[in-house]
Amino acid sequence: MNDFSRRMALRSGLATGGLGLAALVPAVSASGSGRLAPAAHPDTSTGTHTLTPAQAWRRLARGNHAWATGARTCPDEDLPLRHELAHEQHPFAVVVSCIDSRVPPETVFDQGLGSMFVVRTGAQTVDGLVTGSIEYGPVEHATPLIVVMGHQRCGAVKATVESIEHHHPLPPHLNAVVDSIRPAYERARRHGGDVVDRTIRIQTLRTVAALAVDPVLVPKIDKGVLGLVAAYYSLDTGRVSVLRTVGMRPS
Repeated sequence: MNDFSRRMALRSGLATGGLGLAALVPAVSASGSGRLAPAAHPDTSTGTHTLTPAQAWRRLARGNHAWATGARTCPDEDLPLRHELAHEQHPFAVVVSCIDSRVPPETVFDQGLGSMFVVRTGAQTVDGLVTGSIEYGPVEHATPLIVVMGHQRCGAVKATVESIEHHHPLPPHLNAVVDSIRPAYERARRHGGDVVDRTIRIQTLRTVAALAVDPVLVPKIDKGVLGLVAAYYSLDTGRVSVLRTVGMRPS
């Protein structure tokens, strides 16, 4: 095992028997309302959020359960909160997802205003500009969680696979997306099976792996104030499943 693999193995949660999925999903409140408390504020004296990465993920998991079961509460959308957020914000998660119209993170996780920073690109591809946008939450707001979410039947991945296999280049900017996804496709092709779905999952994992060694984020992961989750959204069920976690400690 090389240094990179060892480091990733030490940080991985589910993949190394750390947090089981049940530990990441909160119980529904006794009232059954599903409404969540307002987003916790960061501690400006320590530069950390009052929510741990695991607690932040449980909040998202609870919201996704509400969405998938038809019990969405549409929280934090009232006029007083809108006025409060005009002055400051304290999101507890950064969600990196695809541009697909069927996968709006705020809906999928049943979150409202001020809860999440959302970064959307085709097949959650990243470059320098996108990485800077992802870093903004943890660096400037002590946001404790980054979720990278791929999804079933991703159009960007499907277009990439068709472009590569049929030797049909796309227009220059779209072809840049193809080039970003190509390494995931090449790896998926070697394994066989459903190449599109496997590429989606590998692309999601590659993005999390890149963030896990980002020099700006590494110190926060090592201190336990930032966690990463690679996730997969099913269009058929509305449920988000965990592919891998990094830096998620039980709490």
